[in-house]
Amino acid sequence: MALFFYLQIFFHCLGSLSGFFFEPRGENANRATHGLAVAASTCGVVFSLGVLLSGGVLALEFHGSLPVGTLRFEVAPFSAFFLFVISFLSLAASVFAFGYTREYQGKKSIALLGFFYHVFILAMLLVVTVQNAFYFLLFWELMSLASYFLVIFEHDNPDARSAGTLYLIMTHAGTALIAAAFWLLFVHAGSFAFADFRTASASLSPALKNIIFLAAFLGFGTKAGIIPLHIWLPRAHPQAPSHVSALMSGVMIKTAVYGFLTFLFHFLGQPSGWWGNLVLTAAILSVLLGILYALMENDLKRLLAFSSIENIGIILLGVGMALVFQSARQPAYMVFALAAALYHVINHAVFKGLLFLGAGSVLSETHTRNLEGLGGLIRRMPWTAVFFLTGALAISALPPLNGFVSEWLTFVALLLGLDSSEVALHFFSPILAALLGLAGAMASTCFVKAFGIGFLGCPRSERAREARETGASMRTGMGILALSCFALFFGAPRVFTLL
Repeated sequence: MALFFYLQIFFHCLGSLSGFFFEPRGENANRATHGLAVAASTCGVVFSLGVLLSGGVLALEFHGSLPVGTLRFEVAPFSAFFLFVISFLSLAASVFAFGYTREYQGKKSIALLGFFYHVFILAMLLVVTVQNAFYFLLFWELMSLASYFLVIFEHDNPDARSAGTLYLIMTHAGTALIAAAFWLLFVHAGSFAFADFRTASASLSPALKNIIFLAAFLGFGTKAGIIPLHIWLPRAHPQAPSHVSALMSGVMIKTAVYGFLTFLFHFLGQPSGWWGNLVLTAAILSVLLGILYALMENDLKRLLAFSSIENIGIILLGVGMALVFQSARQPAYMVFALAAALYHVINHAVFKGLLFLGAGSVLSETHTRNLEGLGGLIRRMPWTAVFFLTGALAISALPPLNGFVSEWLTFVALLLGLDSSEVALHFFSPILAALLGLAGAMASTCFVKAFGIGFLGCPRSERAREARETGASMRTGMGILALSCFALFFGAPRVFTLL
């Protein structure tokens, strides 16, 4: 099984250079780049599923001359889950990219796009598997820089350049805070190895734990796009090519969830009582304000980016409740809340990836993201309309689609607060559940608007009237994710048990 992990790394390394073996702006560069991306992601899906189902662990060590400890990679079920989410969405996005990037042929370097695309995915994979803080920051920075160059790929657009600059500033501010949290652990543990951090956690003073928690929360919260650290996200995500936007919103911001959970449950041990309250406060603000911003948007990709803020908030509601239950020493409830959060991690990756690919399909045919310039696309692009509608229903948490399952589980986790030993939760948990219900209603309204204005009625522009259905590769990429929305609903008992 380990062979598939090695092949995934090899195909990404080869794929990053393969486009330069051909005419950089030609069809062959497109085929080589994205063909190897599909091969790499397929290997990742097979490998991570194997680890998840067997419960095994793969460990690799490389001894170097740098005085920062061993470069160790470890794929245990927790990291395999994130490896699977990254690989699966990368598979669908790479299939979609075959057709989508044809519009760049003869105009821009597809080889350069492919280079940063492979480096971006590879860096995310290494972030969720490396077991050394120094190398974690190295791969984290590589992921940030690769995604920056993807955001400004259409650099002749001033909006892309300004969005990229803001993204670079915010992501480095977040990285500085994460580095500070790691440094404090290093000073105490005397090593950059994650295993030594875990060993030293029992002897951390409460004050030091609180400082490390705040630095990690703000650092990873910046990358996740929680409010009020979100200002870069709705500007940067829409500027990237649409298959990259799907990965940035679908999985890149989830690497921040991985990092934050690693700090909480591997490095810091028993939490202080207020940690969960802070996470819950930031979560519910992100849920409500994120969907309100989305509701006001007419730019289709910005609308989707704002709704990612809402969904990160939903994930953090589960994480916050897990912290509260851990602080109250109610491990069964803690596990339930954390499993609900992880279920929404994969569900959001699937339906948000589908929606961004659907928006990319519309953009490739109409060359506009403005909903006011669309209309009537259901007759001209029926497959895209069906796939986008599937994603819209899933993100609105309607059965029989995956978004319903994880949001329902989050509701249950919030209402379990009524049975908590924390008396304050008896009052606040039903309020949080009610606010989540309000956000769900607004999300439904938002996507009724997006689908209704974009796909129904009559065309409101010449480009909308001339739109045609996209090619087979783009439909296949969307179809993989649309089917997965149903699979994650009907397979919920098995998936939840696994989580």
